Amino acid sequence: MLAPLDNETIFKKVFTDTEVFQHFIKDLFDIDITVSNIETEKRFVPPIANIDIKLDIYAETDDHRFVIEIQKIDYDYNFNRFLNYFISLLIEQQKRGEKYEIPQTVLGVVVITRPYKIDQLTGEPVHANVMSIDFNPGDLDDKIIMLWKHKLVFLNPNPKYHNPNTPQNYQDWLNLFQLSLEKNINLTLNTDNKGIAKAAKIAELDSLDAATISEMHISSAKKAMIKIVRDEGIEEGKIEGKLEGKMEEKEEIAMEMITEGESDEVIKKYTKLTDAQIVELRKRL
Repeated sequence: MLAPLDNETIFKKVFTDTEVFQHFIKDLFDIDITVSNIETEKRFVPPIANIDIKLDIYAETDDHRFVIEIQKIDYDYNFNRFLNYFISLLIEQQKRGEKYEIPQTVLGVVVITRPYKIDQLTGEPVHANVMSIDFNPGDLDDKIIMLWKHKLVFLNPNPKYHNPNTPQNYQDWLNLFQLSLEKNINLTLNTDNKGIAKAAKIAELDSLDAATISEMHISSAKKAMIKIVRDEGIEEGKIEGKLEGKMEEKEEIAMEMITEGESDEVIKKYTKLTDAQIVELRKRL
């Protein structure tokens, strides 16, 4: 059984493995890369703008030809947000450059790990499992003029949006995510794909060490809290203040964490409720 790849700890553990990372990029963009250092929670100092740009996974190839970022999205399904992340990588190069040229190609991946509701400008919902933007202009005859190699790819592993025409190189990774998120789904991983085989090995629940499992539970607890806080329209940065608020709010967060299967220890850590209070909440379910 695979640990859930929508969990921040597991997602980063899998995709900061250089072999997985390199195969993932090869399958999505058809390029061979070599990376030695993969960063998480990447921020630029000084910041590019007033917006808090934080990249889940970031790497530059050893030959300095590509800058690559991978984002996992759970709640904020705003395509303007995705575009901001991507453009920030272009602007960061301009900050360091002395010419108009952008020396490194920027590649971005956004993995949407939960069902979402996004409307196009036309008002029609977005129901695609793979989308991409290559930033090249087209002429009046719809002929693409190749000026840049920058590209942004969106992966949506929601099985509701399955497309039988999806190329195997994309479908392999969609299957990996689906199998980790939906335990009862009938899928077989393509372990002939070395990247998939390595990712599945890393994410195998029974092979995770105690520290990773503990971090996984804490990450899950944090996500449960963020969901409640965001549903109420409160910024993520104010979570700590939220937890110091009314008892009713703490209990609501604790109830969400209980339904997520979190232990009493983790619930106490993040809500500051007592053992007796948590026992009473469990009795309500």
